[in-house]
Amino acid sequence: MPAAVVLLSGGLDSTTALAVAKSQGFDCYALTVKYGQLHEVELEAARRVATRAGVRDHRIIEIDLASLAASALTTKGVAVPKDRSLADIGAPGDVPATYVPARNTVLLALALAWAESLGARDLFVGVNVLDASGYPDCRPEFIRAFEQLAQVATRAGGFHVHAPLIELTKAQIIELGMRLGVDYAITHSCYDPVGGAACGRCDACLLRKKGFAEAGVPDPTHYA
Repeated sequence: MPAAVVLLSGGLDSTTALAVAKSQGFDCYALTVKYGQLHEVELEAARRVATRAGVRDHRIIEIDLASLAASALTTKGVAVPKDRSLADIGAPGDVPATYVPARNTVLLALALAWAESLGARDLFVGVNVLDASGYPDCRPEFIRAFEQLAQVATRAGGFHVHAPLIELTKAQIIELGMRLGVDYAITHSCYDPVGGAACGRCDACLLRKKGFAEAGVPDPTHYA
């Protein structure tokens, strides 16, 4: 089985991307990054997902993006947007306060380093451009550019960056995950959890609710 490194946040999208990688016959190594996010509930979710998926190895590494990249996810006092309309979320030109500058570039670079050390040539990331929050590092252009970078930034090149969910709606992602046996009850998407429960009001919660409703699948999320 070929090896692949999968970026795993513990959220709905990355969990589905891991399930896709496994369904395609990859021996999966999951990488979770504690990058300075204010809430660590997602790290606990990542551990649950990795254990349930039976990955070959799950690494949680720590870097300090918080001191460099100001965001509602990393900086106290920066409010997480709440109760926005679905029309506003991901509207053209909308990059919300939850965007962490260069986060996906840094995370993919770490995944690339591990993959090269393992002799793996495949990276999986659960970025999504539809039903998303307008992050610039979730676009197809970013994935293509990073894949090109990987060819010249490494000893041998030959890397492929898989973004299997990038052009799917949240409902389509959930439908795909259900076919692959994903247990979404153990995932976490919320940007501003309350005592471990999802707030139900941030962009991530609203998009998650929309996805389950449109997929016709009961939402297993515990909301505050």
